[in-house]
Amino acid sequence: MIVLVARYYVKPGRGDEVAAALREMAPLVEEHEPGCLLYHANRSRDNADLFILYERYRDAAALEAHRATPHFQRLIEGTIVPLLDKRERELCHPV
Repeated sequence: MIVLVARYYVKPGRGDEVAAALREMAPLVEEHEPGCLLYHANRSRDNADLFILYERYRDAAALEAHRATPHFQRLIEGTIVPLLDKRERELCHPV
């Protein structure tokens, strides 16, 4: 199993746009990605332009499949990434 934790540092004032894209993304992941075991997008209570995503994948192939989906390309790469100042990602293993 692979855990991905991502932090999205959004350009000031653009957090609502990122939130809308993430709300659209979550049901698409659930419907089309059986290898994604958990997909949670969270917005900071203290900073409306900071998001933390917590994702669990069955294996590396499932994570790669996620990144190749049309919804990932459209919503994450096409919509969200241009709205970010910075994106940090950490791959983890459960203990």
